Amino acid sequence: MRALAQRHLSKLVVAPSFAAILLFVYGFIVWTVYISFTNSKMLPSYELVGADAFSKLWRIERWYVAIENLLIFGGLFIGISLIVGILLAVLLDQRIRGEGALRTIYLYPMALSFIVTGTAWKWILNPGIGVQQFVRDLGFPGFTFDWIVQQDTAVYTLVIAAVWQSSGFVMALFLAALRGVDQEIIKAAYLDGASLPRIYWGIVLPSIRPVFMSAFVILAHLAVKSYDLVVALTGGGPGYASDLPATFMYEMTFRRNQIAIGSASALMMLATVVAIIVPYLYSELKGGKRV
Repeated sequence: MRALAQRHLSKLVVAPSFAAILLFVYGFIVWTVYISFTNSKMLPSYELVGADAFSKLWRIERWYVAIENLLIFGGLFIGISLIVGILLAVLLDQRIRGEGALRTIYLYPMALSFIVTGTAWKWILNPGIGVQQFVRDLGFPGFTFDWIVQQDTAVYTLVIAAVWQSSGFVMALFLAALRGVDQEIIKAAYLDGASLPRIYWGIVLPSIRPVFMSAFVILAHLAVKSYDLVVALTGGGPGYASDLPATFMYEMTFRRNQIAIGSASALMMLATVVAIIVPYLYSELKGGKRV
């Protein structure tokens, strides 16, 4: 028995964690799929009724608002975070003085939870005590920056806070990749008379193309599952103008007692994440086989 235990010790150690993940992650995914095909209200019902919950979901105006907001928030969040992260990485790649301090400053927001970020930016963007009031106190009484209380602009405040938190992480990814580029190629380009922007644009950035995909997948995953930032910063308001699918799912499941519709919306979110991750995994596995 001792020899058998030693031979399978590694499996025995990871078995409890594996069982917990199997139950509490994949088990509840299966349960959610099943519930989405029922007519569950406040309590789960296990009588299958078909895709009625999905039909009801796509007739709810609030769901379309959440999808539109996700497209706006996700597109701007991913695009701006990539641009800012790359620019910061290129800046720090110049071996400037104080690089360690700057890297820490840029990375610090990522150490905060989205609840803390949302609460802090809620104060900053509050028209009565934040940026608007500060600028007015400086002697500009006509200055207005009340995006957080306007239906048409509230979703953009989510972009501001999310970019502030995540761009430093993107910077770290690209900085690590830049430091791995063969310096002999860069020196050869310098000798040929290429300018610094031309070297980065034509040689360095194309050589770290896989990092772009990794950063995109991570940021897209954060955008799709964004919940705590919305709750802390805008609460989905004004009204439901800044709702995202995650907050919609919570509202339907736990406040409106529509478990089936909430489960259906959760599956839509899962399908979005799968549509992002599967092509990435396919490209990575295909690249690994080629090597």
